[in-house]
Amino acid sequence: MSTRTISFNVARLLVGAVCVFTSASCGGELLRTGRSPVYLTVEQVAAANGDSASSFTAFLLSDVQTLIDEVIGGVTVKVPTFFNDNARATLRVSAKNEVLVPTLLNAVTITRYRISFRRTDGRNTPGIDVPYGFDGGTSVTMEVGESAEVVFEIIRHQAKLEPPLRNLVNGGGLRFISTIADITFYGHDQNGNELQATASMDVQFGDFADK
Repeated sequence: MSTRTISFNVARLLVGAVCVFTSASCGGELLRTGRSPVYLTVEQVAAANGDSASSFTAFLLSDVQTLIDEVIGGVTVKVPTFFNDNARATLRVSAKNEVLVPTLLNAVTITRYRISFRRTDGRNTPGIDVPYGFDGGTSVTMEVGESAEVVFEIIRHQAKLEPPLRNLVNGGGLRFISTIADITFYGHDQNGNELQATASMDVQFGDFADK
């Protein structure tokens, strides 16, 4: 085999390797950010206990049961009550390329969200170690460079009536369950390109003292 033939074959191999590497890199980036010329980010997320007196904070102390004063037969008694907990997130749409001249086709509509719970000790069986995850619907549209606030339910009433949260009532079970809630928002631009963004926050469940 001549030196010229060897050099030609080596060049072909190098070009092939570059193509494979480039395709893999572009594919990974495509999977991460999608085909849309814009991307979605979560700027901030906060939550509040269902008690109307609670304020939004960067972490959530979710009370699995709240005792409410009610007058029954002329006597004030404590009545066990279950509240859902709400959260709010600030989402933003940005252009991948700064030279992009945005149009209405680049606006992003958020259509749903999914919440799942996990524990740092790896015990993550829904209904046993952590509450079941769930999907919820929402609808908000943002143009490029804009932010919007989304208010959503992070802990549903039903979750507090099921294990493992039900087991915490009156200080039972583990007394407290510390989790991380992963919140993923799903949407699309007006060309149909799908986008998503995920945020996380600490959520601690327990039957906390009532005022």
